Amino acid sequence: MRQKRFDTVCGIAAKMMRSGLCIFSPIAHTHPIALAGQLPTGWEFWHKYDRAMLGACSRLYVLMMDGWQFSTGMQAEIGIMRQLGKPIEYIEPEKWE
Repeated sequence: MRQKRFDTVCGIAAKMMRSGLCIFSPIAHTHPIALAGQLPTGWEFWHKYDRAMLGACSRLYVLMMDGWQFSTGMQAEIGIMRQLGKPIEYIEPEKWE
């Protein structure tokens, strides 16, 4: 399941980038590093990195894939952006597929 989400997110991030958006995707940028370095994949390990990266972002796009609302990391990222007072845009995957 994690690999399927990774592949979907990377594909949609590429399309968003092709359209001119500057995209940082935590799963796309950290999953390969975690695998290559045998690092943990959970929020507990990555939260400091995600928080730093989100601080540099101007908005958060939430890709509403199955289970997004139950993702610890996704919910934490939404909370961080709310604390920072930055906009959050919820998008359906079909918009970019």
